[in-house]
Amino acid sequence: MKQDDDPIETREWLDALDSLIEYEGIDRAKYIMERLSERASRDGTQLPYSITTPFRNSIPATKEARMPGDLFMERRIRSLIRWNAMAMVLRANQRPGDLGGHVSSFSSAATLYDVGFNYFFHAGDDKRESDLVYFQGHSAPGIYARSYLEGRFDEEHLDKYREEVGGNGLSSYPHPWLMPDYWQFPTVSMGLGPIQAIYQAHVMKYLHSREMIDMSDRKVWCFVGDGECDEPETLGAISMAGREKLDNLIFVINCNLQRLDGPVRGNSKIIQELEGVFRGANWNVLKVVWGRMWDPLFEQDSEGVMQRAMDESCDGDLQNYKSNGGAYTRKHFFGKYPETARMVENMSDDDINRLNRGGHDPYKVYAAYHQAVNQTGQPTVILAHTIKGYGFGDAGEAQNTAHSLKKLDIEQLKRFRDRFAVPLGDDELKDVPYYRPAPDSPEMVYMKKRRQELGGFYPKRRTDSQPLEIPKLDVFKNLLQGSDGREISTTMAFVRLLTSLTKDKRVGKRVVPIVPDEARTFGMEGMFRQLGIYTSEGQKYVPEDRDQIMYYRESEKGQILEEGITEDGSMAAWMACATSYSTNNFPLIPFYCFYSMFGFQRVGDLAWASGDIQARGFLIGGTSGRTTLNGEGLQHQDGHSHVLAQTIPTCVAYDPTYGYELAVIVHEGMKQMYERNENVFYYITIMNENYEQPAMPEGVEDGIIKGMYKLESVETKGRKKTPRTQLLGSGAILNEVRAAAQLLKDDFGVASDIWSVTSFNELARDGQHVDRWNRLHPDDKPRKSWLTQCLEKQEGPIVASTDYMKLFADQVRAWVPGRFEVLGTDGFGRSDTRERLRHFFEVDRYYVVVAALHALAEEGDIEQKQVLEAMRQYGIDRNKPNPVRN
Repeated sequence: MKQDDDPIETREWLDALDSLIEYEGIDRAKYIMERLSERASRDGTQLPYSITTPFRNSIPATKEARMPGDLFMERRIRSLIRWNAMAMVLRANQRPGDLGGHVSSFSSAATLYDVGFNYFFHAGDDKRESDLVYFQGHSAPGIYARSYLEGRFDEEHLDKYREEVGGNGLSSYPHPWLMPDYWQFPTVSMGLGPIQAIYQAHVMKYLHSREMIDMSDRKVWCFVGDGECDEPETLGAISMAGREKLDNLIFVINCNLQRLDGPVRGNSKIIQELEGVFRGANWNVLKVVWGRMWDPLFEQDSEGVMQRAMDESCDGDLQNYKSNGGAYTRKHFFGKYPETARMVENMSDDDINRLNRGGHDPYKVYAAYHQAVNQTGQPTVILAHTIKGYGFGDAGEAQNTAHSLKKLDIEQLKRFRDRFAVPLGDDELKDVPYYRPAPDSPEMVYMKKRRQELGGFYPKRRTDSQPLEIPKLDVFKNLLQGSDGREISTTMAFVRLLTSLTKDKRVGKRVVPIVPDEARTFGMEGMFRQLGIYTSEGQKYVPEDRDQIMYYRESEKGQILEEGITEDGSMAAWMACATSYSTNNFPLIPFYCFYSMFGFQRVGDLAWASGDIQARGFLIGGTSGRTTLNGEGLQHQDGHSHVLAQTIPTCVAYDPTYGYELAVIVHEGMKQMYERNENVFYYITIMNENYEQPAMPEGVEDGIIKGMYKLESVETKGRKKTPRTQLLGSGAILNEVRAAAQLLKDDFGVASDIWSVTSFNELARDGQHVDRWNRLHPDDKPRKSWLTQCLEKQEGPIVASTDYMKLFADQVRAWVPGRFEVLGTDGFGRSDTRERLRHFFEVDRYYVVVAALHALAEEGDIEQKQVLEAMRQYGIDRNKPNPVRN
């Protein structure tokens, strides 16, 4: 700070500001300061603008809302929760298997959760739905320990912590799939909780604005670690939250200053850094830095010397102060200046060590939470200063090893017991027992009363909702009848499908189209005017294209969620919609449309979490296929998203070629997810290539859903013994397969049966299911997979060609009853025409012909020279480089 050349004048200005605040209020003072800043800037004065405040509490002690409950009773309960959380992890690590567990993160956050459970987390009742809480994953033991005290779990449950296979176990982290009645959101993959929470709050505002659900009293709470803020997903969407004024959103960031290996910001201050980041994104920032024990010292700090010492200390220093104790803190912190040394000369080293941090002071935490829930027009972030390993003393308090703390010796257990006054004798400690008072004890009565006032126990999750009445398949009759000779893409067929759905009186308003700034690419701009694009403030400007039919129309009641260029954000919005049946008791039918290359590849972690969270909805991979999206190149052309989709057990993936296939798949998906309440979600790829869309043949619906059906046969005439092949194709390459069948007939006299494979993934899963059943039921009649049933009575070798890598089709090889040749688009994409790309990747009609002839020759049905003849005829260079690495 620059030397003060006139301290007296400075004091006069500061006294004037104090007087203004005292007599006219903080809002008037803020206004005057803003006017002064504007005036100084006009004359070119370069002010030292800052979006951070001094390293102290945002709420002055005189302005704190008072916590209404019994502090001592709540501390008693909190201490028992701490003990049982610690005991659960230690007992798990005494058993064979080394199952692990973490307790240090919860130990730092126990007060943050406790105040929320006692006063703020509403569980819902007959008048309102519950608040939504995204618990930090590593704090799970503490949440379980609270539920144990409440009687929701018994000791057997706690002793099966991380034993998830045999039933009645408690999952390692928040996993709705494993504990569907308890956990709501998967959060332990760091960064996913925060972005989910932001878009959950966003979708709640969306539903409220559309007058579908009253969300006026509900809050979204998200508990985050300060180290977790290094994840791009954690902070990547906070500007959207500020822009959309999500005042139903509260972040609580547990700033214990430590990652897994060391300080989060050893050389600076993570709290100050985050304050600047969030304040710059238009959040209400509340710092809870110091506890009540510091208040008398701040009152003495009339010259701001202690504040200066705080501002000068980095996080590495703060960690040392707590880790090394009171004497060290006296010397290295208070000893910086004579004034601060005098402040503590009458305090013992133990007194100094007891100077608490704000995140461990329930009064300070309550004041921040109270202000947060009453904030309007902005989301709130609470930056709570805590100690990792709090309560463990020299066993791990504020130490770099704290994260992996899993074992304590008997002396350390005694110190922990004594510190938190747990009524257990020395002879009991060797077994690390749980402790739960009697149901009619004052602690249990108090604890349950607090929760009864907030709607009951929490967390809890709704597993099902009222089934929807799904329209019949003929709602898509414009797709079932084909395109009447016109050439259109399946992308355009999808837009027609979506338009038909949004007009349906039964489910139309529940359909949520979601796009990441690609609506015009997918031909969806016609919905702009019809449905409107949701924004919290409506449209304040006249759009540039207002004179066009399909102009860009924003509206508070808009139905489309256009989230901008953010696949992660759009996916998180989809997840919020896809779980609305659970969180809001109001099923939505979301369709998230994206470049398929930027789908699973970019949001794979969120897609996996969608399975865990039991999402129900449609992911639409547009402009899909390695060769179908011509002109874009290597990072745009998708040849593997279906392979990635297969890794998620609840993802049902299809690669349809025709509009009627798309209609049948979407209709079955709606029935499965919203009528039968099954926990799956659908991934469907659509293409931008135009071709004629035929009408649906009779009786193919079942085959479309199971994964394949016979589309047509191409016969030859005039030969006694006609060679025959079975040709399989999916997506845009099915048309190449159909063209290949004509070439085989015309040029080589080979007949073909053509199969449309809508889902190699579903065929593979069916085959695996049948194999397992047969293996476990050797005394029953063997079953056959759908693929085997389709092909076992057909003649000739089988050739599959797709616009995806060979593994996509090759995964069904085990159930193919005969010789099987697979063509695919392995390698990096590149820009060129579709024809040249398909020839380069060896999946076009000519390579299909060669593959079929080669298979026939290997079977002895034709001579090998016909294969060479075909390559010469079609100009295939058998010595050209392999496209995989070329």
